[in-house]
Amino acid sequence: MSSSEISAATVGRLPAYLRALIELAGDESATVSSDHLAELVGVNPATVRRDLASLRITGTRGVGYDVKYLVFEISVELGLNQEWPVAVIGAGNLGRALANYAGLTERGFPIRCLFDTDQAKIGTEVAGIPVRHLDDLAGTVAELGIAVGVIATPADGAQEVADALVSAGIGSILNFTAHPIIVPDRVVVRRVDIATELQILSFYQQRGVGTSTGTGVPLEVR
Repeated sequence: MSSSEISAATVGRLPAYLRALIELAGDESATVSSDHLAELVGVNPATVRRDLASLRITGTRGVGYDVKYLVFEISVELGLNQEWPVAVIGAGNLGRALANYAGLTERGFPIRCLFDTDQAKIGTEVAGIPVRHLDDLAGTVAELGIAVGVIATPADGAQEVADALVSAGIGSILNFTAHPIIVPDRVVVRRVDIATELQILSFYQQRGVGTSTGTGVPLEVR
């Protein structure tokens, strides 16, 4: 099935399914029902069945789905049966933290290089990964076969970095800044805005545990 026939909502749930299934496989569970998988992921069983059906995966009535088969098929659908080398732009605290996170390599996203414009950082290494000047981006992308670009710079430099990534031939960008970037339609962008996610958590916190525990006290108006 063409990826264009799989909804964005389904694609967004596939990593959660995979994470739950890998845990089940680790517990030596051979099969899983749509009800149990739905409970683990936090969706309803009908959504699980619909999502898997869009991948042409069907279960066996009264038995469920083969766990190992689901792990394999979802991994292939997500492209996790191959490596996608990553370049991180910005060798500050966030960039360095990403470079030191071994889990990315384990999941098929090895960080091959870091870029910055700070001369004090150029030529240094973070977790054995060289920090290069942003001017070297295009050549490095071609040399190392970089597939994904991560923007970990201050927000005011996000668009400039995005332009450089697009010019270098990068088609997938992960933007960690709060600044939305403009790219051609052929480029896929995912944005990770930690502040926004915390604000959403605050919304639920003040309506749940926050009001009962006394935490989340309203800010004093000045």
